[in-house]
Amino acid sequence: MADSKQIKTALISVFHKDGLEELLEKLNREGVKFLSTGGTQSFIEGLGYECQKVEDLTTYPSILGGRVKTLHPIVFGGILARRDNDGDREQMQRYDIPEIDLVIVDLYPFEQTVASGASEQDVIEKIDIGGISLIRAAAKNFEDVVIVPSKSEYSVLLDILNRQGATTTRQQRRNLAKRAFGVSSHYDTAIHEWF
Repeated sequence: MADSKQIKTALISVFHKDGLEELLEKLNREGVKFLSTGGTQSFIEGLGYECQKVEDLTTYPSILGGRVKTLHPIVFGGILARRDNDGDREQMQRYDIPEIDLVIVDLYPFEQTVASGASEQDVIEKIDIGGISLIRAAAKNFEDVVIVPSKSEYSVLLDILNRQGATTTRQQRRNLAKRAFGVSSHYDTAIHEWF
């Protein structure tokens, strides 16, 4: 396949876990390594799959009541590094930054929290920071990274995996990036309207 890239490592950070099992099973069968945080990591391990903790990778704990988990140069370096850029590759080696080839995110349910009549503080806590940043970073680097920006796109990736294994084309990655910016745009618009 032209411009094809192999998925070797996936960072998974989702609020809702429903619908994830089939995707994890297929990725595991394809030999993809999992990297995650908190509840998602426990969920993945609960299904019997190995999963590296993000904090073991970064050597930094989740802080501020979970507000800061994935926001770290090792994580974002692994997503944003251009695989064909010698300078990026040299820095990845120097700082021991692993390649992250797939990012699966399902954002905090901001709109549902607003609709529930929750307090202002509860609504504010459902403004996703790490997840939206992961979506934008992975979508920006679609040349090298696959982004699944919500559970609505699980079936898109599953279809690719069933047809091609853990390999994607540039056009498939670009299409998912376009969907990702649609998700982030909708999310930020909802937050803007609430404020």
